[in-house]
Amino acid sequence: MPKQVDYETRRRHIAEAVCDLIERHGPEGATLREVAEQAGVSMGAVQRCFATKEEMLVFALRHVTERITEHGKADIAASGTGQSAATLLTATLRSITLVEAHQRRDAAILAAFTAHAAATPSLAAVLRQAHAQTRALLVWLIRYGQQTREFRTGLDAEQAADTLLPLAEGLTALALVGHHGATPAHATLRRHVNALLGDG
Repeated sequence: MPKQVDYETRRRHIAEAVCDLIERHGPEGATLREVAEQAGVSMGAVQRCFATKEEMLVFALRHVTERITEHGKADIAASGTGQSAATLLTATLRSITLVEAHQRRDAAILAAFTAHAAATPSLAAVLRQAHAQTRALLVWLIRYGQQTREFRTGLDAEQAADTLLPLAEGLTALALVGHHGATPAHATLRRHVNALLGDG
C-alpha cells in the first residue's frame, strides 16, 4: 500500500510540473525531458509513471479539472448551508468562471489544453466529460430551484444550463486576455441567474 501512495503522489507531482510548463509554453513545451527537469526527477521516473507523453497530458488535464472541481466545492460550501437555489447556482457559476486572480493559472492551463484538444481526441474526451458533469450539476440546481418555486416553473432547465455554461466559459476566456476583471464577470452571472427567478 505505501508504494501505491508514493506512486500516486509522484504522478501528481509530475502533473504539476506538466501544468507549470503548459502555462508557460503550451502542451508542446511539456516534453518528457523538460517535465523531468521541472519536477526534479529523472526521465526514467517520468517514464515509469507514464508510458507516453499523451498519457501524461491526459493525467495532467484530469488533475487540473479535479482541482477546479474541488475548489468549486469549497467555494460553494463556504456560501453556507440552507442557501437558496439562486445563491447555490451563483456560487457554482462563480467557481467555474475562472476570473479571480488565484484562478488565473488554472484558466491559462485549461485554455492551453482546450486548444490542443482539437487535435488530440484523448484530451477532448476528458474535457467533454468535465463539461457534461458540470452541465448536469447546473441542470440539477435549476430544477431544484423550480421545485422550491424560486425559479420559473415553465423554464427549460437543460436549455438554461446550455446558456449558462458557455457564458461562464466565455467570461473566463475574456478575463484571460484582459478584457475584464472578476467584478463585471460576476455581475453578468448574477443578471443571468436573476433572469431565471419567478415572478414571486
